[in-house]
Amino acid sequence: MSVDAGTDPAQQPRERSQQPSSLGTAAARNLATTTKSVPQMQGISSRWLLRVLPWVQVSGGTYRVNRRLTYAVGGGRVTVAREGGEARVVPPSLREIPLFAGVTDDAVLAALSEGFEQEEVEAGASITDEGGRADRFFIVAHGRVDRIGTGEYGEGTRLGVEADGGYFGGEALTEEAPGWVHTVVAATATTLLSLTRQRFQELADRSPELGDQVERFRENAGKPQNRRGEADIEIASGHDGEPGIPGTFADYELSPREYELSVAQTVLRVHTRVADLYNEPMDQVEQQLRLTVEALRERQEDELVNNASFGLLNNVDYSQRLQTHSGPPTPDDMDELLTRRRGTRVFLAHPRAIAAFGRECNRRGLYPDAVEINGDRLPAWRGVPILPCNKIPITGGRTSTILAMRTGEDDQGVIGLHQIGIPDEYEPALNVRFMGINDQAVISYLVSAYYSAAVLVPDALGVLENVEISRPFS
Repeated sequence: MSVDAGTDPAQQPRERSQQPSSLGTAAARNLATTTKSVPQMQGISSRWLLRVLPWVQVSGGTYRVNRRLTYAVGGGRVTVAREGGEARVVPPSLREIPLFAGVTDDAVLAALSEGFEQEEVEAGASITDEGGRADRFFIVAHGRVDRIGTGEYGEGTRLGVEADGGYFGGEALTEEAPGWVHTVVAATATTLLSLTRQRFQELADRSPELGDQVERFRENAGKPQNRRGEADIEIASGHDGEPGIPGTFADYELSPREYELSVAQTVLRVHTRVADLYNEPMDQVEQQLRLTVEALRERQEDELVNNASFGLLNNVDYSQRLQTHSGPPTPDDMDELLTRRRGTRVFLAHPRAIAAFGRECNRRGLYPDAVEINGDRLPAWRGVPILPCNKIPITGGRTSTILAMRTGEDDQGVIGLHQIGIPDEYEPALNVRFMGINDQAVISYLVSAYYSAAVLVPDALGVLENVEISRPFS
């Protein structure tokens, strides 16, 4: 039957849809075998710290670090709390100052804390003048200050930098008529807390313990000691004839620090029906355990960096804490960090800090060498590899820290601590223990990793702090 040209197309008969001439892919998949990957995990990092630390076997779960007797104790960083626009010293943290390290009475420390006065200083302002009378002890609550001295020919030289928690002017509290040996200038807008000599003397007169501590400090300062503050070993050299040869001995600390192994644990649960029926082609328990162990190792590295007790960032001696001179990490800053210790083996930095250092090298037309470790090509400075570690925190999205380490027990460096040979060991110092099956037919396994870290001598570990990693606006 013909169709008139004027007929509505909607009323025309529809053409038949084209029928397939072969089996479709959707139906074919019903008979096909699917190739599957093992479960993937985004949270796995390179974990370079775990790979480069020399691990020492710790029997009995405790490692004691014996050192020579040191007269200069303390030397940490003061903690400053801020409430609104007011800053105050957290009293127990005053023990990090060598002069107050032996004070055990918290009430005395609280009285000292209340004696500090707050002052705001503009960038570029002079805080102390070389040769002027020193009558105050200063703590940097916030900001950065430069210590400036006079060179051999009268030129100004930068002697160092103090930042948040740093302090200077301790001689003002212990010497009779001290003078400032250098000028201190605020590099940024700075909040200072200061304690006058008069106020300190009043507290020392009222507190016998504080007065005794000042006397002990002065007595120790007068004892023979080397440049590290250790009790000196007397040695005669360059003599003629038959002079008396000094007798000596190496004294030890009476209360050495002990590191107990820490633990990271979790309970892995797998239903028996899953373990029984869904184990082909991959063992479900094995895959669950593999991912759990990866997460434990990530936590282990995080604890080695950030733990309040044994973490590397919290165990850096105050003398080994450096500040950047201009903000971003420059080759000059890295060189200064290298000079603070012999035999630096590795730098450890957040990947963004490494990128910031690369930008500074590019600005100066420098091209750092690369080194090979276990088949990986890594950036290096002066032949020392710069290893990435994303566990190093970034503060406020702008600043981070770069660690420098000497490693190894024989080299008096930084070491990892673990105990191998534990029951039901799955990996070194990590075990998996069967806990039973509950009333819901769920199998439980206790997964535990044991570890710690120790800094054998203070100069084995150093940090470059307040490293600016953000790109400058241009």
